Amino acid sequence: MALFAVTLTDQTTDIVEGADAYQQEGPLTTFFAFRDNRYVIDSWSIRLASYRTSDIAAIRRSADQAGGPYATVTDEADTVLASA
Repeated sequence: MALFAVTLTDQTTDIVEGADAYQQEGPLTTFFAFRDNRYVIDSWSIRLASYRTSDIAAIRRSADQAGGPYATVTDEADTVLASA
């Protein structure tokens, strides 16, 4: 599992813990946790959080760290979504 830092256009940042992946679903971007022994988003995945895609400025992923639920988010990967 990973931590995702979601930076919104109003410059606030939300942390989504325990997510394995995210996917755009219509006007929303939704973060999912996989079930045991599953490695894809499917009907058994658990929805953790959804954000209006047009409100997202950037999504940063970090491997889950042992420092607790709000461990430092590192620059492992950056995804910046173009605003419409």
